[in-house]
Amino acid sequence: MIGNSKLIGTSVLTALAASICCITPVLAVLAGTTGLASTFSWIAPFRPYLIGFTILVLAFAWYQKFKPKSKAEIDCECEDDKPKFINSKSLLFLVTLFSVVMLAFPHYSHIFYSNTDINREVVYVEQSNVKEIKVTIEGMTCTGCEAHIESEVNKLDGVLNVDADYKAANTVIKYNETKVDVQKIETAILSTGYKIIK
Repeated sequence: MIGNSKLIGTSVLTALAASICCITPVLAVLAGTTGLASTFSWIAPFRPYLIGFTILVLAFAWYQKFKPKSKAEIDCECEDDKPKFINSKSLLFLVTLFSVVMLAFPHYSHIFYSNTDINREVVYVEQSNVKEIKVTIEGMTCTGCEAHIESEVNKLDGVLNVDADYKAANTVIKYNETKVDVQKIETAILSTGYKIIK
């Protein structure tokens, strides 16, 4: 029989591993080391398997908690011994909740990035000065990656619109060429830790 603490530890580790590629960019931004953002992007292809494994481990842990006890297990228990917290349903509930929060992280990770569009003033730009580039980017694995790139590029004065798409592995940027150039835009993208493919 597998111990409850091993199941709990395994489910926490697999939930973290499944979300590490999306958590790393946020942690990198918070730590001020955005160059580390795409460090764990290689895990992204394994995410569905890690999610499935996490769910199986948690389902097995909950099954073990609620399955009927055998006569030998009942005879072995002392009435005045309280279950330890490590073996309690409360801890298993907390671990399950933590796992769900971690597994859902890519869906709400964008809230950790500054939205410069809110504070951006309306600027009128002569149409002939508006340029658009499409940059192919390697390492984006989720909407959190998109938000990270959009946040960094939007900080540049002269950027009018940024639309990153992790599925297409590119970012489309509209900018005012009199205020910002392609080199500055590419430098902002590279500062996030993702790679530009030319």
